[in-house]
Amino acid sequence: MKKNNSHHDLKKFLDQKVEYFNDLSFIKEDPVSIPHSFSQKKDIEIAGFFAAIFSWGSRKTIINKSKQLLQLMDNAPYDFCMNHTDANLKRLEKFCHRTFNDTDLLYFISFLKTHYSKYGSLEEAFFKAELMPLAGNRIEQALNYFHEYFFSLEDVPGRTKKHIASPKKNSTCKRLNLFLRWMVRNDGKGVDFGLWKKIKPSELICPVDVHVARVAKHFNLLRRKQLDWQAAIELTEALRKFDKDDPVKYDFALFSLGVMEKY
Repeated sequence: MKKNNSHHDLKKFLDQKVEYFNDLSFIKEDPVSIPHSFSQKKDIEIAGFFAAIFSWGSRKTIINKSKQLLQLMDNAPYDFCMNHTDANLKRLEKFCHRTFNDTDLLYFISFLKTHYSKYGSLEEAFFKAELMPLAGNRIEQALNYFHEYFFSLEDVPGRTKKHIASPKKNSTCKRLNLFLRWMVRNDGKGVDFGLWKKIKPSELICPVDVHVARVAKHFNLLRRKQLDWQAAIELTEALRKFDKDDPVKYDFALFSLGVMEKY
């Protein structure tokens, strides 16, 4: 499709792509398949969190590394995080995915154990009711809070901080926005889980990586040159003109056009 087509034509084209890709058949070859391996909420959250954090590079590698980690956790991530022994943790030595290594992994597990000792869901790590503003960009507030909260334990490894992005660091926060999409959206299509209710799908921010940005620029949905938080906001605002209640559904179209159809 040519990029100078009308708003109506572009919306129709992207809606068709969303309809095609937002389908159960999408799951198998996407990292979202990792949390779909589980049925319990806490397992889904933890498996999804790691799969999202690992989501850079090829999808096949992301899936394989996520499966490798979960096998080391006896395919029971919540139970492992809460009840591991020192011998269990020893298994995790030498685990790595790109720049994420066992030092980072041990801190992540420590955080998850600490959090779930107090709360029944990872949702509280992002959307703690008493801290949530009533107006403004609540996702931005939530991601900044999560970054601060995640690194609130003692003896945080300095190297681990690069693995959790935040708007205040001017990141697009692609991986965390992807995780939020999985947890929040619930359109009955079966790909996203819709487990979390403290935030609306209309408030989500589109995950932006180089593929999504390239396609968005092709269709003049994104003009900003720098891939940063403002780029994620700009793209999401453009998508809200197509669907104000669920702008991030277009992630299926933009990502798939970039990765699978090589736009």
